[in-house]
Amino acid sequence: MIHFFILQNRQGQTRIAKWYSSFEHEEKKKLQSEIYRTLIQRPSKYTNFVEFRNYTLVYRRYKGVFFTICCDPSDNEMAMLEAIHLFVECLDDYFVDVCELDLVFGFYKVFALLDEFFLAGELQESSKKVILARMNYLAEVEKKV
Repeated sequence: MIHFFILQNRQGQTRIAKWYSSFEHEEKKKLQSEIYRTLIQRPSKYTNFVEFRNYTLVYRRYKGVFFTICCDPSDNEMAMLEAIHLFVECLDDYFVDVCELDLVFGFYKVFALLDEFFLAGELQESSKKVILARMNYLAEVEKKV
């Protein structure tokens, strides 16, 4: 199960955070800070998996943004890494060459994409074609309103 999905830039600012398990507000802030410190100190030659508290962090850095999934230690880390990659591909296709500003100013679209991708901490859809078709449909509905 995925407990949370966090996007942070190189300065440690959390751009997007989606929580699938309940955490207190102060605990969320503490987790974000600890995760940033953990990831920024890791050399790039190490794996993208980190044992963190009672969880496993799976992360990937794209264009200066850390995409981090916190999952159970029993989950398949490679599947989570592939999910991150597929999510970034969907972002890139939807926003046409995505950058950090797209994440900041189009956060509601990023959350909609996350909701199409993950449901209650589990991977819902793994087809990029289906996800992008749903997002384009939502964009059409938004234009009509």
